[in-house]
Amino acid sequence: MNEKSEEKEKKEKKRIVSPTVTRPDRIPPNQIITKKFPVYDIAPRPVFNKDTWRFRIFGEVEEEKSLTWDEFMALPKVEVLADFHCVTRWSKDNMLWEGVSTKTIYELVKPNPEAEFLMIHCMEGYTANVPLQYFLKEDSLFAYNLNGKPLEPEHGFPLRLVIPQLYAWKSAKYVYGVEFMLEDEPGFWELRGYHMRGEPWREERFWETDLSVSQIRKRGKQ
Repeated sequence: MNEKSEEKEKKEKKRIVSPTVTRPDRIPPNQIITKKFPVYDIAPRPVFNKDTWRFRIFGEVEEEKSLTWDEFMALPKVEVLADFHCVTRWSKDNMLWEGVSTKTIYELVKPNPEAEFLMIHCMEGYTANVPLQYFLKEDSLFAYNLNGKPLEPEHGFPLRLVIPQLYAWKSAKYVYGVEFMLEDEPGFWELRGYHMRGEPWREERFWETDLSVSQIRKRGKQ
């Protein structure tokens, strides 16, 4: 890419400052700021193959869509400056993500107007349920760069969903698919007792630990 192309891209790239940075109660209850960026995985990190990787948008949509890596990277870019809050009580501030707005992904298909929930699907088998309301927040995006560099493998390369206004387990790593749903369904950690929504300023960390899977599913639909 030549200098003129780089300058044009910078001008076209939208820059967003997340409310997580500007709100007066910036640090959620019982969170501690850290300079480290801890890593959590549920399985060995998946291997990315550019030639076979596909980003799928499916479920309650008029017509499913599949994008190659090159097609995904050609979508309009956005930068988001945001804080990042983990349910395990650490927070990392002023993180600069770059990628594709979730609104751009939403507009690539025609979702059922009654589909108010999504399931995020990841390459290693992880899933996370997300309310459409938070998925479409202006500061939500699918990120492939962090602080000016490509995502490191342990932090979600090639693609990470970032939803700053929810706890970080909703910011799923190694994403390959978005499924629109009519009803809320628990993802990987939700089935293990984590909250169905996960709003940090309300400390929505866990459901009661003795809930059964069927009870968790029922709570999610309330």
